[in-house]
Amino acid sequence: MENQTTALLLTLILCVLFSAFFAAGEAAFSALNKARLKDLSNSRNSRVLSALKLADRHDALLSTVLIGGSAADVAAASVAVILFTRLLGKNGMAVSAVVMTLAILIFGRLTPKILAKVNPEGCAVAAAPLLRFFLALFLPLNWFLAKWKSLLCRAFKPRDGERVTQEELMTFVDEAQNEGGIDAHNGELIRSAIEFNDLDANDILTPRVNLIAVERKTPIQDIKQLFLSTHYSRLPVYEESIDNIVGMIHEKDFFRALCRGETSIAPMIKKVAYIGTGMKISDLLRLLQQVKTHMAVVVDEFGGTQGIVTMEDILEELVGDIWDEHDEVIDYFKKTGDRTFEVNCSANLDDMFEFFGLEKGEEEFESVTVSGWVMEQLGEIPSAGDSFEFRKCKIKVLKAAARHATLISVRLPEPPEQS
Repeated sequence: MENQTTALLLTLILCVLFSAFFAAGEAAFSALNKARLKDLSNSRNSRVLSALKLADRHDALLSTVLIGGSAADVAAASVAVILFTRLLGKNGMAVSAVVMTLAILIFGRLTPKILAKVNPEGCAVAAAPLLRFFLALFLPLNWFLAKWKSLLCRAFKPRDGERVTQEELMTFVDEAQNEGGIDAHNGELIRSAIEFNDLDANDILTPRVNLIAVERKTPIQDIKQLFLSTHYSRLPVYEESIDNIVGMIHEKDFFRALCRGETSIAPMIKKVAYIGTGMKISDLLRLLQQVKTHMAVVVDEFGGTQGIVTMEDILEELVGDIWDEHDEVIDYFKKTGDRTFEVNCSANLDDMFEFFGLEKGEEEFESVTVSGWVMEQLGEIPSAGDSFEFRKCKIKVLKAAARHATLISVRLPEPPEQS
C-alpha cells in the first residue's frame, strides 16, 4: 500500500514538473530575441543551433507545448484524484481539486513562466533537446492540428496579416528606449525615419522670400561678392524673374571659371529638378539621386517659384541639423526672463510646440513656420507690437519685415498655486 502511494506521489510530482517544463518552453520561445540567439549560434553550440531551428518552427513548437502541457495537467489531475481518494476517502476528490488547482497554477504555470522570461534565450537553449524529442513524438498530432488550422482559415477567410501601424512602431521605439535597448540619439533617428514619408516638400522648403539667387546676366564680380558674403555653396540662377529659375551655379565651378578669366556664368549653370509642393520628400530624395543634382525648385499651382529644397534639407529631416564651418548657428528659442522667451519666426511650428510643451489637439494649422502661424492667429499681416493669447500664453510681435513677423515674444502662463 505504501509503495503504491509513493509511486502515485512521484508520478504526480513528475506530471507537475512536465507541466512546468512545457510552460517554461512556451514562455521562453515567445519572449526570446532571435537576433541574440543568432549571435550565440556563432559559437557552433549544438543546443543553440537546435534552439534556433525550433524558433523558426513557431507554429509546430506552440502545438507541441500546448499538447504536452495539457496532457501533463490532465495526467496530474487524474493521479491526484486517485492519490487523495486513497488517503482521505470520499473527501479526497474535493481536496484534490483545490490542491491541484493551486499546485498547477503556482508551480506549473506562474513560476516557470516568470523564470523563463528572466532569461528566455538561456531557457530556450536548455529546453531545446527535450522539446525536439516531443516535437517528433507529437508529429502526427501536429500534422492534424496544422490541417485543422488550414481548414479553419479557409472556412472563415480571415483578413490578410495585420499591418503594424506607424503609431505602434513609435510605441515600440519608445519602449525600447525606456528599457535601455537603444539610446536617445538612436531612438530619435528611428522616429525620424518612420515619420520621413509623412513630410512633403512644402514642409521643408526655403520659401521664395528668403531665396538668394542671381540673374543670368548679373556681372561676375557681383556674383563673387554674393558667394563671399553668403558662404553658400550653390546659388539658383533665374532669367528675368525669380519665377523662372533655369538652374544653379556651384561655388567651386564659379571660382575655377573666375581664375580662368571667364566673364559669363552660362557654361557653369547646372540643371535642377522641378517639383510640386505635395511631393513626398522620400520620393524627392530618389529623384535627386536619379537626376544627379542637389537642388529642386518647388513650383506652385500657377507655375511660379514657391521655394527651393536641397539634398541637405532632406537629410536634416533624418539626422537633425547639419552644420558646417561657415553656417551661422541660429538660436530659435532664447530665454529672456523667468517665463519669457524670444522666438525666431523662421522656426518650424512643430518645433515650437514641442519646445514649449504645447498640445496641438484637434486644431490644424496650414502654416509650417512660426511666422505663418502668427499671421493665422492675427488674421492680418503682422506688425511690431501686435499681440494675442494662445493656450494662456501671451504672444507679442517684436519685429516684422517684408509683411511677415520675424521675432516674437512668448510669455508662458504662471504655474498653478500649490494648495
